[in-house]
Amino acid sequence: MRLSRRRALALGLAIPAVLRSGRADAAPVLKISHQFPGGTATEGDFRDRLCRRFAAMIGERSKGALGAEVYPGSSLMKTNAQFSAMRKGALDMSLIPLSYAGGDLPELNIGLMPGLVTSYDEGLAWKAKPIGQELTRLLAAKGIVIVTWIWQAGGVASRTRPLVDVADAKGLKVRGGSREMDLVLQAAGASVLSLPSNELYAAMQTGACDAALTSSTSLTSFRLEELAKHLTTGRARSYWFMLEPLVMSKASFDRLSAEERDIIVAAGAELEAFGRNAATEDDIRVAKVYEAAGARVYDLDDKVVQAWRTLARDTAWKDYANKNESCARLIKLAMEVGS
Repeated sequence: MRLSRRRALALGLAIPAVLRSGRADAAPVLKISHQFPGGTATEGDFRDRLCRRFAAMIGERSKGALGAEVYPGSSLMKTNAQFSAMRKGALDMSLIPLSYAGGDLPELNIGLMPGLVTSYDEGLAWKAKPIGQELTRLLAAKGIVIVTWIWQAGGVASRTRPLVDVADAKGLKVRGGSREMDLVLQAAGASVLSLPSNELYAAMQTGACDAALTSSTSLTSFRLEELAKHLTTGRARSYWFMLEPLVMSKASFDRLSAEERDIIVAAGAELEAFGRNAATEDDIRVAKVYEAAGARVYDLDDKVVQAWRTLARDTAWKDYANKNESCARLIKLAMEVGS
């Protein structure tokens, strides 16, 4: 007896990709999981909106032969399980910071290397440069395909005192977002904690975390303005840029027809302009949100960014390059983009 998709879901059974509609020849329906709050194609966190736009685009361009379902708020699976699930072919797609997988694949911490990328132009230039080509090859070998390149600037929300200059970090409990950012913060005198951005509210609410570095979008999407009394923005300058792409399991990608793969690639590339525009708009919007909530807002200048960059070069960059030959090559190629 063959179970319908609805009946199987009701019973809590996993449904392989080729059986999602109960037939081996059914149109593929890709599952996209992410940690961010859900919304609509026009309202809410832009990363969720991007995923929904992607789903609509591939459905329209394939004339219904290809589709996607979006699962926001880690509703399909926990945040830290998503990357490994894609590598195994157990999850089709996710929009996720590459650095979240840095524990297993240290090379991916290049995606949140403090001070390395200092503008959107520089980050988005990676795609066509040797650094992007090398990173694409590495990810493909590990079972992951980059569909949409997305960079986000970051800021700092603090519930106690501002974190702007390097000296401000001393004595604070700070979430940095990657091993390399943590190394810089520790060198500045902070204690660090590691957790995904969707767990920041609880950590700050309980006092486990004094300050959090995260993207401008997450600073508002996770309502940290309700707890923070200080905000350092990335609207003018930033030493914190994160590569948070829409990615796909290579196993799922390879199961598609050549025409379907072309649709995926084209739609993903077209959404990169939307991602950049939305991220830069959030860099400005976050300041207004925090000011309205009563927080004091600070911007970075060239001198402060350079101080953080110098500290990062002496700590995180050096540590990363010493990991293995692959890491050393990646950071060398990345440094060439900004030179």
